[in-house]
Amino acid sequence: MKITNFTRILAALASVLSAVLLCACNGNSSTATQSAPAGQGTTPSTPSQATLPEVTQPVALAQPGYSNQPRGNPQPKLPVLKLWVGTNEVAAEIASTLDQIRTGMMFRTNMAEMEGMLFVFPQPQQVAFYMKNTLVPLTCAYIDPDGNILEIYDMKPLDETSLPSKSQEIQYVLEMKQGWFERHGIKPGVAISTERGTFPQTFRRR
Repeated sequence: MKITNFTRILAALASVLSAVLLCACNGNSSTATQSAPAGQGTTPSTPSQATLPEVTQPVALAQPGYSNQPRGNPQPKLPVLKLWVGTNEVAAEIASTLDQIRTGMMFRTNMAEMEGMLFVFPQPQQVAFYMKNTLVPLTCAYIDPDGNILEIYDMKPLDETSLPSKSQEIQYVLEMKQGWFERHGIKPGVAISTERGTFPQTFRRR
């Protein structure tokens, strides 16, 4: 009789324990189901917050240091000549060889306000400049053989769309920091001279 009672007691305890375990398992499953949406609403989970800047802050192509920046080496600093553009004194690097002209401002990351690059061609012609591999926003002036500015164009970094001159009489091109000509009141018709005199005096004796 005692054994029978003891067996019944063990059976009852086993049933109670099974019920407790079953409730515990169901409770964990419910908790997991309820917690899943927590990282998908207006309050993102930690992993979502870590990736948020990539979505909301796109990287500009022309900013140095990013992987989408074109890779290459700028040409060494070229010989400098003082120019007078209107009443403004500019320190201009002189690009006169084919390689110097082809490379220009490529891969450089800065340009001071009163610095520029003057491209010197052997004879007057129609020219077309573009901004391949050029990171600094620029404005270019197309200049005739006498040093008179004929046309002015803004150029966007890395834009490979060429800007052909309207004139067939362009022998010089002056690149400055974008907006420089407007900031200093320089318009087409302004003549440029150098520390050696006029453009014909400076360059035709080279």
